[in-house]
Amino acid sequence: MNLVELIKQFNSEAKCRAYIEMLRWPDGVACPRCQSQKIYRLENRPLLLCSSCEHQFSVTVDTIFHDTHLPLEKWFLATVLLCESKKGMSACQIQRSLGISYKTAWYLCHRIRAAMLETAPKKLGGTVEIDETYVAGKKRRWRAKGEISVVIGIRQRNGDLRLIRAEDAKSATVREIINANIGSHVEVIMTDESAIYPWALDKMQKNLHKTINHSREYAHGDVHTNTVESAFSLLKRGIVGTWHKVSAKHLRKNPFLFRDTMLKLIDSPNLEYKHLTAKVQDAA
Repeated sequence: MNLVELIKQFNSEAKCRAYIEMLRWPDGVACPRCQSQKIYRLENRPLLLCSSCEHQFSVTVDTIFHDTHLPLEKWFLATVLLCESKKGMSACQIQRSLGISYKTAWYLCHRIRAAMLETAPKKLGGTVEIDETYVAGKKRRWRAKGEISVVIGIRQRNGDLRLIRAEDAKSATVREIINANIGSHVEVIMTDESAIYPWALDKMQKNLHKTINHSREYAHGDVHTNTVESAFSLLKRGIVGTWHKVSAKHLRKNPFLFRDTMLKLIDSPNLEYKHLTAKVQDAA
């Protein structure tokens, strides 16, 4: 979902309400009071009526959008701007882009970023293997020759696998990826003896770091990166045998980030600005 697509698809309050309804009740509208699905729509008003308990409600009831003074179109615009901004977007930028007050922009940024954070996968822990590979072009020092196609693999043993597209294989880039995917509950970090990793790991991670010299051996006891390397082999075989060609950018990006963020916003209670600022002050 980019900005042009959003403007075309959600250019009215009614279309925004219809999208929220579809996300909130994919199996049909249910009364928030009695859960009955015997629902009628009131004419000329964006309200629904439950025929079982006669409760009137709107699609935004019990959500962050309830009683908001900001049009839903601007909520949607702010969400897609933050989701699609690779380097982040400040409240001042949101203020200028949407023509709203700084107070409102600040509130939007905090609520939407919190929802985006909840959509992110949990960080990995336990024993983790890390390695890098190239799925297109040829390796030339720290960059791939031709199309950039550096892929960082992170595998938690007996757990999740992450294949993440990187702009390059420099330590600063790899450090950012590691910190975004590995949590403080990690016990062991295993890599090969590449010069990248001593610079990519922080002080705590270095204490947990074990390496394997692939020029001498594939494994030394349980010290190896064979699990993540097996994932690389499957990835490359799939590209050659099934997909034939794949753009490396698709390895990292969540194509449903806008939808997933909207789902989290729908589930969020209506937290007023004064209560949000109080929480921020308490945290400081």
